[in-house]
Amino acid sequence: MSSTYENIVQDLKNAMRSKDAPRLQVLRSLKAKILEKEISERKGSDVVLKDEQIHEVLMKAAKQRKDSIAQFKEAGRDDLAETEEYELQIIESYLPEMLSEEKIRQLAKEVIEDTNASSMSDMGKVMGSLMPKVKGKADGALVNRVVRELLEKI
Repeated sequence: MSSTYENIVQDLKNAMRSKDAPRLQVLRSLKAKILEKEISERKGSDVVLKDEQIHEVLMKAAKQRKDSIAQFKEAGRDDLAETEEYELQIIESYLPEMLSEEKIRQLAKEVIEDTNASSMSDMGKVMGSLMPKVKGKADGALVNRVVRELLEKI
């Protein structure tokens, strides 16, 4: 498979050996989600996921944890929020370094110039060109917010 997947499997084995139950649970969940994605991608023959596809699965899992953390904190359930934060740390350790807001802003400005965007009505055109450049390296909500801010200033 891929190096990210191999790292997860190796860490899963290490967590089993060290009897680290919380970490083991998260890694098993990640492995299951990756295998699920692999099966859904199959169309008659074996498919091996690329690192980018695995990072998509991990980004989705991280986003779910972030959403849960916000909901648990809002409900006053700090104990559950702490568990989700622990899981989020583990997931993020397998993701590539995320782009800073400053770098996203710079890329967005370039795309706005390249596409000759002039108003909020060009949001789809800008996002369509920008997302492939930042896929797996930036949170979609952050990218959306930055593009919105830049287009509102035009």
